Formats: sequence, structure tokens, C-alpha cells
Amino acid sequence: MSSDARQWLVRIGELELPGPVRIMNVCGGHERSISMAGLRGALPEAIELIPGPGCPVCVCPEEDIYHAIQLALHEDLILVAFGDMLRVPANVAKGEVPSLEQARGAGGDVRPISSPLEAVAIAREHPERKVVFFAAGFETTMAPVAAMLVQGVPENLRLLLSGRLTWPAVAMLLDSETPGFDALVAPGHVATVMGPEEWRFVVERHQIPAAVAGFESESLLAAFYSVLRQLIDGRRFLDNCYAELVRPQGNAAARRFLDRAFDVVDANWRGVGVIPNSGYQLAPAYADHDARAAYPAYADQSRRRGGEMPPGCDCARVVLGKRYPDQCRLYGNVCVPRHPIGPCMVSDEGACRIWWASGRRENRANSGHPSYSS
Repeated sequence: MSSDARQWLVRIGELELPGPVRIMNVCGGHERSISMAGLRGALPEAIELIPGPGCPVCVCPEEDIYHAIQLALHEDLILVAFGDMLRVPANVAKGEVPSLEQARGAGGDVRPISSPLEAVAIAREHPERKVVFFAAGFETTMAPVAAMLVQGVPENLRLLLSGRLTWPAVAMLLDSETPGFDALVAPGHVATVMGPEEWRFVVERHQIPAAVAGFESESLLAAFYSVLRQLIDGRRFLDNCYAELVRPQGNAAARRFLDRAFDVVDANWRGVGVIPNSGYQLAPAYADHDARAAYPAYADQSRRRGGEMPPGCDCARVVLGKRYPDQCRLYGNVCVPRHPIGPCMVSDEGACRIWWASGRRENRANSGHPSYSS
């Protein structure tokens, strides 16, 4: 831990807190930094750090996953997706193919990629075949996907788009009767693209302290200190603790690409349901590249079911900050990274996977809130 981070820990330790304080983060990268650096154990016991809706893979709706699996199994095409998506399971009957990874094992041409440019390259390398890019992600992932479209893609490339915006999920939590947190640390990478201003509603509408943070311990601790001081001083404002990259209005070019390529629509979140104005869909100008329109027969809307998780899986409540990963009955028992049951154990952005990787292996499903003493 850097000397700057240690200094922030000292400053936080000197604060006279009004009582227990629950701080939610909205970023899988934040949760990884917090867990790997052991920040929970380093902070005063009164401070509770809650992982929130920071994993786009975790909330990708089952109907989209099912659609992608069926395309891979039944159409003569190449299906490409970001690596984490290949292992996310869908709820299917015994004997059916539950994931893209198993669809590949069953003969489907499924390929993991790490960049939209790889999807373009594959389409150009195989002009005689159709290529479907199953694109799931938040704003930071959708911006390069939008840029790819605007700059031009091969005719044989289509998108099965499952993009989401981060702030509407937080707005939904705050509009509920029990939001479950007293302060918010907003994602620095999203604010870099979209600007910090879209998080003002947390302060202005709900009078909850908020700060934008980067991914180093010192930036996160500075954000924690800021929101704690706001609570103590009775002031509420949106602080920018990632000023080296986050600028007012964000990245103008990236936002133009997003506005041109996509429309914002109501969208289904797995385990959560439909959240207003929380999803991206292709703008009419790019309808020729829409895989949903090209292959409508595989869109099984009966799979929406409010976005159910697998039986016994608490990923939905983990995503919403209502339950900790090790309070799920499946965590560490039948659900482990090698054999994930729920999406939060699949993705590197998922809280369950992060907690497991950081060494939290004990299941506390029947013991109330977990201890942060280690």
C-alpha cells in the first residue's frame, strides 16, 4: 500500500463518525481493488463497504444469453463475445446446452474476443460467413462498440446488443423504500466517458454524499474520506477524486459515438427486472446490423421471467447490494469459479468471483453479516 493510501487511512481513522456508515461502490473494478488491497479490514469497523451493481455480465438477461446460444448451435455463423460471456449459464432443461462455452463444445463456432476490433477483423477474414457479435457491457464497453459501428463495419457483421447504463440501477435503488446505503462511490471509468454530472442526482435528489473514484487505493480512500466528511459536516456534494482522468462532460467523442449508434431504452436486468432508460439498442441507421431482426426465431421472450437467476442463487441480491457474496447458500459449496452456478461467480467483475479470488472462502449464509476483520 502506498504512503498516500496510508495517510488517507490515518485521516479516516481520525474522523468521529456519527455511527455505522454504509458506502456502496458501483464498479467491479472498485470491488476488486477494495478486496485485493484488504481495505475492508483496514478501515474502522463502523464503515461497511457494499458491492453494488457493477457487473454487466452478471445482469445480462437470460433471454439474450439463450438467443446467443441458439444462434451458435443452429445457424451457420461465427459467434464472438467477450470472454466472460462464454461461461455465463442460462436456466435450461436437463440435457440442453446452458452456455456459449458448451455450445462451442457441441460444435458451434464460438470465439472469445477482447476488443470490438477483433470482431471486425474476424468478419473481414470470413466474408463468406455471417458473424454475430454478442456485445454485453456498460458505457465504457459500449463506447468502443459504438465507435466501431460509426466508423463502418463489414456487411456480414451483426450485433446482438446487450448494453446497459450504470446510473439507472442506482436511481432505482434510491427510489426504493430501502436503498441500503448512506453514501456512494461512483465509477471513475464510466465518469471518464460520460462525465461526473450524471451522478449529481444522488446528491441533489436524495441528499446522499457521492464521490467519483479511480482504481488505486489512494483514490478510493480519498473518496471514502470525502463522503464520510460530507456526512459528518452535514454537507452534500459530488466530489471528483479522479480528477486526473475525469473531466466535466466526459469524453465528447465517445459520447457522440454512443448518441449516434444507439438509442436509450427500458431494459431488462437479470435478477432485477426492467429498469427504465437503462439499456442501449441499435439506432435505426444501423438496423441492417441488428442480429435480433435478422434471427428473430431464437428470441424466446418467455425466458424473461423477471430475469430469474438459477435456483438457490442469490446473485440478484448481491448485485443490488442486498446480500454479500458469502451469504449466498451456494457460495463456495456448489458455486465456485471452476463450476459457477450464478453469473457473479463467472465474471472478473462479479463480486462473488472477486471475493473468492481475494481469499474469502467461508460460507456465512446462516451467520448474518460477514466480518471484515480480516
